[in-house]
Amino acid sequence: MTALASSWAAFTVHAALFLRPGGRLGLVLPAELLSVNYAAGVRQFLMERFRRVDLVMFTERVFPGVLEEVVLLLAEGYDEGPAGHFSVYQARNSSELNDLNLSHTWTPLRPGEKWTASIMGADALTAYTAMTSHDAFVSLEAWGDTTLGIVTGNNKYFTLSPAKVAALGLKQRDLIRISPPGSRHLRGLTLTSPALKRLGAEGAATYLFRPAKTPSPAGWAYIGEGEAAGVQEAYKCRVRDPWWRVPLVRPADLFITYMNADTPRITTNRAAVRHLNSVHGIYLAEQNVEIGRELLPLAALNSVTVLGAELVGRAYGGGMLKLEPREADRLPIPGPGTVTAVADSLRQIRTRVANRLRRGDLTGAVAIVDEVVLIGGLGISPDAVSSLRDARNVLAARRLARGAASGDRR
Repeated sequence: MTALASSWAAFTVHAALFLRPGGRLGLVLPAELLSVNYAAGVRQFLMERFRRVDLVMFTERVFPGVLEEVVLLLAEGYDEGPAGHFSVYQARNSSELNDLNLSHTWTPLRPGEKWTASIMGADALTAYTAMTSHDAFVSLEAWGDTTLGIVTGNNKYFTLSPAKVAALGLKQRDLIRISPPGSRHLRGLTLTSPALKRLGAEGAATYLFRPAKTPSPAGWAYIGEGEAAGVQEAYKCRVRDPWWRVPLVRPADLFITYMNADTPRITTNRAAVRHLNSVHGIYLAEQNVEIGRELLPLAALNSVTVLGAELVGRAYGGGMLKLEPREADRLPIPGPGTVTAVADSLRQIRTRVANRLRRGDLTGAVAIVDEVVLIGGLGISPDAVSSLRDARNVLAARRLARGAASGDRR
């Protein structure tokens, strides 16, 4: 358990020891209370044990010279819970505390669930809740299984570019085609065999050294180089026999990026290659394979999904948005029925969206998909869609700001 996680756990213990029935609690807390996984126990404690919980959020820094964002927590009626919901108040800074206006109330689906959604304005919260509580949107888990990729123990040794393969004289029986390490190449809608070939020609590692049975003479020589460099001493290598035979995962139907500066991307694996643990693989349920492989990466570029990514993911170093498989499972995605209903329209916009993504214009790509999926397909008003976009931009800006602030502290 991290020091911060231990601090949150200690908070619940001390509060339970010193509060009396009917008691009140008032604290200034880091804004991370709203979103970090290790504060789930605190959120659950507050929602279950108090009759009423209020949060005051600030749009400006409250303490001069302090970079940490804070919230004001007010709870009353200890041991008279559960609260059921909490009220959110917005203030510019501490000078407005005497004249607070209720922004909205919010009810978490589960007591310990992240409170990030409470930051959204009332209009966005209403639209988001309406979409995600309706079968038009489902969790990604409803489409199939999301899993980790191949763990080599030493990517620098095991992943090879075509040029290095040629220089080493390795044979096809020594190698397996892979999506290169990282996810920069997975920002479009598909990964195709021609695209993989181009990546390899540019020096990307598109092969995994993984002899299936007996290595070629060149393969044995490369194994000797690895042992001379001590590669076999890495933990993942020394616990397998032989150390150079990396455990595989089968090629996924789709890839989903899990470290993101903007938002997670879903990409169709047209090249039918395996993936490393720098991305996750999505294995579609049999009934979803055809429509999912073709159109899910496109349909997922909508304002509900990109907002949902900010809510279910976690902020990581430098403001990156990280999505582990369990979090990806909860990502709100248009359901199979929704995608099927707008399939023809999605096919018509594919080229336009792909061109936007190629230029790095995520906002423009999402706007095009919104017109088809949200406005045209589900009848959401343009104003409601605009509120969803604004809410996502606010959450993303807060994430990036926290990342910049933590970088300054380092």
